Amino acid sequence: MRASEVRRGQAVKFDGKLFVVTNADHNTPGNLRAKVQFKMRDVMKNTIIDRRVGATDDIETTNLDTREVEYLYSDNEGHILMDLESFDQETIGKEVFGKDILYLKPNTTFNAMYHDGKIVSYDLPKTVDLKVKETPPSIKGATATNQLKDAELETGLTTRVPGFIEIGEIIRINTETGEYLSRA
Repeated sequence: MRASEVRRGQAVKFDGKLFVVTNADHNTPGNLRAKVQFKMRDVMKNTIIDRRVGATDDIETTNLDTREVEYLYSDNEGHILMDLESFDQETIGKEVFGKDILYLKPNTTFNAMYHDGKIVSYDLPKTVDLKVKETPPSIKGATATNQLKDAELETGLTTRVPGFIEIGEIIRINTETGEYLSRA
């Protein structure tokens, strides 16, 4: 697969090691050759590395076993997921999800990718509906202006919302950008 076609969440092999792409930035600086800057997590060591390659370079990708799972809760050990086919529960280390766990509330289902029986990546839903836990009071006349204010959501995620959003409202968030989309 060409480097420019590799997306976040895909598994790739570099130097015989398995990595999961956590970020892929495509850059074309002026009249120079296009490059892709990858940020990848080593599956075995759980370390993050950066790698820059040409956009037309071939990258070896690997297929992962995809299963639907349900996020149950988090504790000191990590995050508890349940496989929706076998109903087996497993604890996943906190480093696998990182800050993406803030998009998940209990009983959220999503697809998890496994390699050799170990979760290595996941596909979050495109949008999630979360309740506003804390935000400053409404700004008078905010419906006519495009002013944004900070809001803390039920999972601890903070985002910018329009001035008319109040505490207790449920809003829709884009999981790729973390931005407010609409009221739910």
